[in-house]
Amino acid sequence: MTILIPGVLRTEAGGAARLPADPGSLAEIFAALARSHPRLERRIRDESGRIRRYVNVYVDGEPAGLDTLAPDGAEIQVLPSVAGG
Repeated sequence: MTILIPGVLRTEAGGAARLPADPGSLAEIFAALARSHPRLERRIRDESGRIRRYVNVYVDGEPAGLDTLAPDGAEIQVLPSVAGG
């Protein structure tokens, strides 16, 4: 299973465009991510553990929440909103 990291978050992922993950709920996957890449995980979840309101998460192209199960072979895409003028 793979977490796809957008360019804007790659610094927090050590420059990686993709990170491996074990199958499970997104809550479990992000908890594991917090252990290996804490700065990246803090950009995805807030202090209470919820997905930040400006971040969209998809599992295999479908909108997902923390209780969403990501099976073996799934792709998790994290897309933070980008503002600008």
